[in-house]
Amino acid sequence: MTVARLAVDPAFVVGELDRRLFGSFVEHMGRCVYTGVYEPGHPTADENGFRTDVLELVRELGVTAVRYPGGNFVSNYNWEDGVGPKDQRPRRLDLAWRAIETNQFGTDEFVEWARKAGVEPIWAVNLGTRGIAEAVELLQYCNLPAGTAAADRRVANGSKEPHGIRIWCLGNEMDGPWQIGHKTAEEYARLAAETANAMRRVDPELELVACGSSNRGMATFGDWERTVLEHTYDQVDHISLHAYYEPNGDDQASFLAAAEEMDRFITEVVATADHVKALKRSDKVMTLSFDEWNVWYQRHFPGELGLDIREVSPLIEDTYDVDDAVVVGSLLITLLRHADRVKIACQAQLVNVIGPIRTEPDGPAWRQTIFHPFALTAKHAGSRVLHTEVAGPEIETRAFGKVPALWSTATYDETTGETVLFVVNRSETDKVDLEFPAPSLELIEHLGLYDDDRSAVNSAADPDRVVPRKVDTTIVRGGTCTATLPPASWHMIRLSPGGTR
Repeated sequence: MTVARLAVDPAFVVGELDRRLFGSFVEHMGRCVYTGVYEPGHPTADENGFRTDVLELVRELGVTAVRYPGGNFVSNYNWEDGVGPKDQRPRRLDLAWRAIETNQFGTDEFVEWARKAGVEPIWAVNLGTRGIAEAVELLQYCNLPAGTAAADRRVANGSKEPHGIRIWCLGNEMDGPWQIGHKTAEEYARLAAETANAMRRVDPELELVACGSSNRGMATFGDWERTVLEHTYDQVDHISLHAYYEPNGDDQASFLAAAEEMDRFITEVVATADHVKALKRSDKVMTLSFDEWNVWYQRHFPGELGLDIREVSPLIEDTYDVDDAVVVGSLLITLLRHADRVKIACQAQLVNVIGPIRTEPDGPAWRQTIFHPFALTAKHAGSRVLHTEVAGPEIETRAFGKVPALWSTATYDETTGETVLFVVNRSETDKVDLEFPAPSLELIEHLGLYDDDRSAVNSAADPDRVVPRKVDTTIVRGGTCTATLPPASWHMIRLSPGGTR
């Protein structure tokens, strides 16, 4: 057993927490929409065909915003196909995932679902096969009051009041050769700038997100961000980041430390954005939208061309174990550690497709292991993110060299005075005794997610095999909190004012 000492103080603030950091993502891919959020005829379906068992889990998960309709799907999507009478909507071949899209769930259905789920919609426009005119027409359909052709079409389709969508993504992963309508940085930057300019003519108060790199490993990473921002800096509010993480062979130590990769990615994009800010002599601070992130076992995916053309069927439905949940918890910690610049983040995806929620058609819905660190962080993270510094053991990894065994952040709530520490022990072998100052604080609770069987998973037959557990050995005494953190574990420690110094 080893000892670590952590320093945290409400006076040392990273930034204010934007609750949209707890966003998610719904794409027309696999069973995310059909038999995921939408399944007419399901025993729990409401009058709109929405699965209410899924809606209840979405609310419990604490999701604040949801990005839609893609993803790769959006780059070949005609939004007009998904509005109007359902019996008149065309069946189309979706080129992204080589699936038959029935268009029974579209713009108006998603807005209604988002209202019932209590989430803010984030909309992506097709800048792959379409462009400025189609993006502006969709914006008018969604946001203008009656009196123009596009808005009157929405009213005729049953939505009298405007949808009022504030956040719009200007395409998706346009740097990726797999993307329908893939573009060079210059091509995309010019189109994004012109689309942003046109959309702001409709509504100057929109928040717009420009496409950053699809992942840090792209050959164009860095140069892509620089080029795009040089063209769009004055027109957009955020630049996007996407990243997925999985073990590399038997290197589980590096997987447990995957937050190092995310941390470096964010830091590098911030540096590039600030470089463009300096070049432009601008006072504007560009913020980040990490609008796709998760654990995804991509080695199991055959690639788009490996898929047969088919109706809705399972696709990348990874089943998550304990280590996956610990990594997801550490990625959330990383996003919080950059709360000064990361203002939106979307875990991809919400249901079935690498999702924290799983369903069976005409059957149950349940929480995957990764559901729990997300739900607890979203529920209990306070309004201010605090700096934490840890002095303690290190672990050796192939990918990152030596890194701290503990990865942490903390939040403070001005209203309640509550301090919440989120911490992961990334060591596969060693428990860590954690000590940190807690003057005038008392322990509310310590919940941990870990298991002697790190390969344990949740399933329809055993949906609560892996759940957070109460840690009873943690104490506050003499103004110091001490806690023992088992190997490969995620923790939330909540403290409130009222203790003695």
